[in-house]
Amino acid sequence: MSYERLAALNKSHVWHPFTQMKDYNNEDPLIIERGEGVKLYDVQARAYYDGFSSVWLNVHGHNVPELNRAITNQLELVAHSTLLGMANIPAIELAEQLARITPNGLNKVFYSDSGATGVEIAIKMAFQYWHNQGARGKKSFVTMNQAYHGDTVGAVSVGAIPLYHEVFRPLLFQSHTIPYPYAYRHEGGAEGAKEATLHALRDLLEARADEIAALIVEPIVQGASGIIVMPEGCLREMAELCRKHHVLFIADEVATGFGRTGEMFACDLEGVQPDLMVVGKGLTGGYLPVAATLATDEIYNAFYADYSEQKTFFHGHSYTGNPLGCAVALASLRLFEERSMLEGVRAKALSIQNRLEPLKDRPHVGEIRQKGLMIGIELVRNKDTREPYEWAERVGVRASQRARELGMLTRPLGNVIVFIPPLASTESELAEMTDILAQSIVHVTEGCVLR
Repeated sequence: MSYERLAALNKSHVWHPFTQMKDYNNEDPLIIERGEGVKLYDVQARAYYDGFSSVWLNVHGHNVPELNRAITNQLELVAHSTLLGMANIPAIELAEQLARITPNGLNKVFYSDSGATGVEIAIKMAFQYWHNQGARGKKSFVTMNQAYHGDTVGAVSVGAIPLYHEVFRPLLFQSHTIPYPYAYRHEGGAEGAKEATLHALRDLLEARADEIAALIVEPIVQGASGIIVMPEGCLREMAELCRKHHVLFIADEVATGFGRTGEMFACDLEGVQPDLMVVGKGLTGGYLPVAATLATDEIYNAFYADYSEQKTFFHGHSYTGNPLGCAVALASLRLFEERSMLEGVRAKALSIQNRLEPLKDRPHVGEIRQKGLMIGIELVRNKDTREPYEWAERVGVRASQRARELGMLTRPLGNVIVFIPPLASTESELAEMTDILAQSIVHVTEGCVLR
């Protein structure tokens, strides 16, 4: 089918997520045909580096033979079989592996099909855990300013990005909101931001812990708010406060999990052991939609009762524990070990940090935030005052458009340019991608070519 025909059908029938369709339909759409390694190719045979891992989820690159084989081998056995009252081999084997690699104590695995549904499950588990224990007053949640945990109603209820969530406020349950430690925008810097967060959480728990079921947090890196990196020790102290006040700690590792931060999970950076953990995105290497909510034995045992007690967790999805997805997830985890991916991420992260260092001196680069291979570059109108660009100026959008013209795909978060390459990117590929990134930022913010 010709590009013109595909573009016309796209305009006529496809409603794209997080996209103002009036603007989108005024442009020629990018239509991807195939992927190879860390590049994507459109239907007009143009190649682009996948500079944001196809929305933060690709790990080993595209069209990976080992992952392809895992799917086709499983396809010859069975494509799907429900987990409602029965099991399948890949789901069992993957659950064992997840219990092995996640923080200690997370021994029970409940599958779903996206990060948002995984968060929804964690919220419901936390609520029903206390209900089953007889503590029925514990039914509210604590979230963090500018948090994003997905787009289902429950996940939005613990989200706190007004642009995304405010219109749905009448549909949502109320949550308590505390600040995420945003050092760049806090007058006290990293230490002041950290103390403000801990002080707010401490005060809230001391006053209302008897009515709070859980705190949910994006550990170490808050993603959709602009790749905000927590000051060291903050996550660990938050977890300790929750434990002290008998409030469950939910780690949303959908974006940060599977090597993104340089450890398998961000919680590992500070030795945090959550009560519930949600994983997704990189779980299948970026191939198929599988997510999981992991729980401790203590959580699980609150539901483990005689049938007549009606303590069952009445929740499930049609494609829960899909064998194809679980099979490719197992293959992805094997590649992590065979290729020493975590060690590679740490080395590549340092290389990127060094290559981006000169950008810090540019007049409109406010801050470069990085943890592992999660990088956010905040662009500002005035570097000295940290005055942001106006939303309508679309600085982030224009810089990303320029990057696309130069051969790399990414998607901004307002005035923050996101760079989250596949973990398997080579040093030379990362060098080319960071060059494109720098050229795009300088071109848009300074109107010149970087030499």
